[in-house]
Amino acid sequence: MLIKTKSFSRAGLVGNPSDGYFGKTVSFTFQDFYAEVTMYETPELGFMPGDVDDAQFSSPEELLNDIQLFGYYGGIRLLKAMAKVFFAHCREQGIALPRRNFTVQYTSNIPRLVGLAGSSAICTAMLKALCVFYEVSLPKEIMPTLCLNAEKTELGIQCGLQDRVIQIYEGLVFMDFEKSLVESAGHGRYVEMDSHILPNLYIAFDPRRAEVSGIYHQKLRVLFEEKKPDIMSAMSEFADLAQQAYDALSTGHPERLPSLMNANFDLRDRIFNVSEANRNMVFTARSAGCSAKFAGSGGTIVGTYEDEAQFTRLAEALASIGCSTIKPRIV
Repeated sequence: MLIKTKSFSRAGLVGNPSDGYFGKTVSFTFQDFYAEVTMYETPELGFMPGDVDDAQFSSPEELLNDIQLFGYYGGIRLLKAMAKVFFAHCREQGIALPRRNFTVQYTSNIPRLVGLAGSSAICTAMLKALCVFYEVSLPKEIMPTLCLNAEKTELGIQCGLQDRVIQIYEGLVFMDFEKSLVESAGHGRYVEMDSHILPNLYIAFDPRRAEVSGIYHQKLRVLFEEKKPDIMSAMSEFADLAQQAYDALSTGHPERLPSLMNANFDLRDRIFNVSEANRNMVFTARSAGCSAKFAGSGGTIVGTYEDEAQFTRLAEALASIGCSTIKPRIV
C-alpha cells in the first residue's frame, strides 16, 4: 500500500489575520507550491526526515541563520503531532483502526516562512494520508480543527484555522469563525465558492523576508486577550472586509475586490508594526497600479492586476526589489 497526498499553498485574499480571533476570511489555494506526504505500510511506525529537517550546513553562519528562522525542529514534529491527534481522536470517538503500521516521509517546495502556509500544508497532507491509510472518513468540517490542534495544542505554534480550512477544502472558500459556533461546534461555517469569478490575481514573494509567523501571532494573541480596544476594533473591521468580499464575489461584482484588499493591508499597517521591507513590497506593487496585501503574515503579497501590460510592469517593479512574481493556478 503506497499513499501519496498533497496540500497546496494558500493566500489569504481578504480578512486575515482575523481567523484566529473569531473573524471572517476569504482564501484560496494554488497549485504552484505544495507539500506532499508519502505513506506506506511497514512493521513499525517510522517518520523520515524531509526538506525542513536540515542537519548539514556549509558554515557556522548558515547554522545560526537556519536555527534563528526555523528553530531546532523541522517537519517531523508536524507529522508526529498530527499522528498523535489523529490516533487520540479516533480512540475518543470509538473509531476502530486496522492493525497496521506505516512509515511516512514528506517533501515540500513551498517557500519557507513567507506566509504561504508551509507548516499547515505538511499537517493537512499528513491527516489526508492517515485517513486513507486507516480507511477513516472524518467529517470535513472537523479536519481543519484537528490540524490546528496538532500545531497549536501539541506544538505550541500560534496560528488560526484559516490555513487548515483552505488546505482541506481547497479552491476558494469564505470562512466565518463566529465565536459561539466555534466554541460550541469546534469549527466555523465554511462556504465553497466558484473561483472562476475572481479577477486576475498575482502572488509575489521574497525568501529574504522570511520570518517566523508564530512570533507575530503570539504578540497579537497577547494584545487580543488583553482586549486592547484598537485590536478588538481591527478584528471586527477585518471580518467586515471579508464579508464584503464574499458578498461582492457571490453577487457577481469582482471589481470591488481590489479596494477591499487594499483596505485590508492599510488597516493592518495602521494597527500593527509592519516591517519596512514588507511594506515596500506592497507599495512597489501599488506603484504599478495593482492592488496589494499580505497573503499571510509577511514575505508574500497577493493582489489583482488588469491586463498583461500591467502584469509585466508589476513583475519588473517587484523584481527590482528582489521579489519573484507568479500568476497563481488556483486548485
